[in-house]
Amino acid sequence: MASTLEGLMSATGPKTAAVLERSLQGRDLGEEQVEHLFSANGVDFLALLMAADHLRRETVGEVVTYVVNRNINFTNVCVKRCSFCAFSRTYRSDEGYYLDDEEILRRAREAQEYGATEVCIQAGLPPDMQGDLYIHLCRLVKENIPEFHIHAFSPEEILYATQCSGTSIRDYLKELKEVGIGSLPGTSAEILDQELRDRIAPGRISVEKWIEVITTAHSLGIPTTSTIMYGHIETPGHCARHLLLLRDLQRRSGGFTEFVPLSFVHTEAPMYTDGLIQGVRDGATGLEVLKMHAIARLVLNRDIPNIQVSWVKEGMKMAQACLAAGANDLGGTLINESISTAAGASHGQLARPRELRRVIRDSGRRPAERLTLYRILKNFGDTESGVSEPLDQLPDEDTKNFGSYDELIRLDEFRYAGRAKRKMA
Repeated sequence: MASTLEGLMSATGPKTAAVLERSLQGRDLGEEQVEHLFSANGVDFLALLMAADHLRRETVGEVVTYVVNRNINFTNVCVKRCSFCAFSRTYRSDEGYYLDDEEILRRAREAQEYGATEVCIQAGLPPDMQGDLYIHLCRLVKENIPEFHIHAFSPEEILYATQCSGTSIRDYLKELKEVGIGSLPGTSAEILDQELRDRIAPGRISVEKWIEVITTAHSLGIPTTSTIMYGHIETPGHCARHLLLLRDLQRRSGGFTEFVPLSFVHTEAPMYTDGLIQGVRDGATGLEVLKMHAIARLVLNRDIPNIQVSWVKEGMKMAQACLAAGANDLGGTLINESISTAAGASHGQLARPRELRRVIRDSGRRPAERLTLYRILKNFGDTESGVSEPLDQLPDEDTKNFGSYDELIRLDEFRYAGRAKRKMA
């Protein structure tokens, strides 16, 4: 592999070769160098992928991980109307829903029965929310299923809760930790450039506040993921600065568990379908998806060694290709996925563990089930012989009981409109 990479490097353009060589030597890349990599094509593009794969192999080896988890998006009612979001509804909408405590706990217990170790809780920002709602939900799950890891509440949600409760970010996060939160999703990052954020989501959490929530969580021992949303109106310069900011934050606070590129799903996004913003693209191309994962490996390798590919955004075939471009994790089984599905993602809301293992093995790598914070729970061999996992054994017809987003927004049982204000602890 090393000789093949050397041969390919000799055929690349001198500027690209110099940037790749710098990264392979473990030296930091600057903004101009990272931005240049986003323009790589032809042989330069192939060398970029191979260099990323080489660094991945050196840093994290041949194992590709996944986590068995369930998403619980407990409401789609939101006070904000971000132009890229097709998930949220207003409180007057007939499609607004709100899951009660009993249903949230039922879904969590069901996930446990099927082998999940993590529940991921995220939602819209409902109007008139009681400030301690998230604390209540964490306590609800943790007291009933103490072994579950609770991965919940984006920086946007944390900021909203502090505004509703009149509590500081630090104090609110302290309370969440006391009742059992294990980690936060590093979503609501989109692109960490304020001017661009003001165009695609006016009123969205600011870059400054996003950083404050993330670094405060890290200082309290609450790890987070990190993300980027690309393929809309951003430029390579925006992406380069975003990656370098995450690298620098990690060196300052050290709490990122992974980096997850999230390509923009345009199909139902208002800023695309309604023409709200000029120049919006219809998502990232396949080459751009591969570039993002590869460049992330080159920039973040020493600081955030886990690069996750989202099968929900990219589909299994593209996810598998990203495993040859620096990625080493396939995310979670999810069981229910509403946010990307609402935006028009067509790759399903559930990935069985056996499907993830097949994709990993077919790429020449070794599958392993992990916990949220990347401790390996189970290593698997070259075949499925002797493997019996609860979610794998569930008949296909029974997975329909999990319900889809389209079904959920039509259920009278959880209709938000017209309900009495929900009692929240």
